[in-house]
Amino acid sequence: MTWWQALILGVVEGLTEYLPVSSTGHLILTTWLLGLNGTEEQTSATYTFNITIQAGAIAAVLGLYRARVGQMTRGLMGRDDAGRRLAINLVIAFLPAAALGPLLDDRIEGYLNGPWPVVAALFVGAWLMIAVAYSRRLQRNQHSGRDIDQVNWKMALLIGFGQCVAMWPGTSRSMMTIVAALMLGLRPKAAAEFSFLLGLITLSAATGYKALGSGQEMLDVIGVGPIVVGFIAATVSAALAVKWFVAFLTKHSLAPFGWYRLALAAAIAGLLLGNVMG
Repeated sequence: MTWWQALILGVVEGLTEYLPVSSTGHLILTTWLLGLNGTEEQTSATYTFNITIQAGAIAAVLGLYRARVGQMTRGLMGRDDAGRRLAINLVIAFLPAAALGPLLDDRIEGYLNGPWPVVAALFVGAWLMIAVAYSRRLQRNQHSGRDIDQVNWKMALLIGFGQCVAMWPGTSRSMMTIVAALMLGLRPKAAAEFSFLLGLITLSAATGYKALGSGQEMLDVIGVGPIVVGFIAATVSAALAVKWFVAFLTKHSLAPFGWYRLALAAAIAGLLLGNVMG
């Protein structure tokens, strides 16, 4: 992997990790376009690289939401009740993925890490977001929905189960958690914030798990330089994407992302059927 390929993958990771368009799906497709899936060894190392550079997206959210992270830290020290409740709810939301992730990781990589499963996930997720965007009941949450400090443990657990659906590449962890939070009555901005904070735990666990299991293989095949480039690119682009997305949600719905997913799914399907991509 060259530095410019690492840069492209890092930017794609950062821009798509917190948007409801599926970072994993985009990275799988970008990997194919860059020709990084030639050999089994190269494909496996690139797959690990794509997960490892999620650390850059984690760093971006830690920086942008440092005040909220500080509040949770004080809460765990017994100095902020609201911070403690939020931290506990995020852990509860993480538990379903923590239980299922290690059990399904090999099967997901073996059966769903390809273009056609991504196309299917993009298509299904698109219609889900469009339906949510045009739901009158959910539209009322824009102004009268719950804030993040009104989330209880039952809501957190349901959001966590929604996150598990996103183990299917192309679905989008961000999409499933935001949609689940909206359906449970949260304001769009609060739903996005809960999703981002939950991602700190989920992405950290996924990154650490993959790095410990396949990190040495990745280093042997790719090297340190591209990993550093990918991390920095992911950090910068994720910070920009998160700030833009939160501002967008305060005025607009998720519908444009749904239509984008449909267009992307159709384009990829056309390439596959035309034997341009395989």
